[in-house]
Amino acid sequence: MLIRILTTVASAMTIGFGIWHFFVPRIWRWSSYIDPKATELVRAIQAINIFFSLSLVLIGLMNIILIWSSESNRFSILIVLSVSIVLWVTRSLLQIAYPQGSINPFLRYGMLLTFLLVALLYLGSLVLVAANNVIL
Repeated sequence: MLIRILTTVASAMTIGFGIWHFFVPRIWRWSSYIDPKATELVRAIQAINIFFSLSLVLIGLMNIILIWSSESNRFSILIVLSVSIVLWVTRSLLQIAYPQGSINPFLRYGMLLTFLLVALLYLGSLVLVAANNVIL
């Protein structure tokens, strides 16, 4: 049951980040930083953000579906958890190397701690799944 709890919490956070990120360009007024004549650049940034946001939502949903489904197999769960860990460890490393939220230390380090927490929750699930022959 612990595997399901860890994965579900991490996945809910991943989905939350994905949903939130759909609105980030408007919240932070990304378009005000781009020359309006650069329409291809504006469209490219919009497309990348939509793709990224949707990917986070889908990865979170995939983890939840796999961890709660009786049809899932251990190998599939290990693969998706591994992908999720790589994603969040990479985001954590990027936050260390190229921090966002630098105008507010609470935001900067809060983001880092949140990214690390998601990675650790997924890592905990991965270790538990890998250590057990039974999926759940």
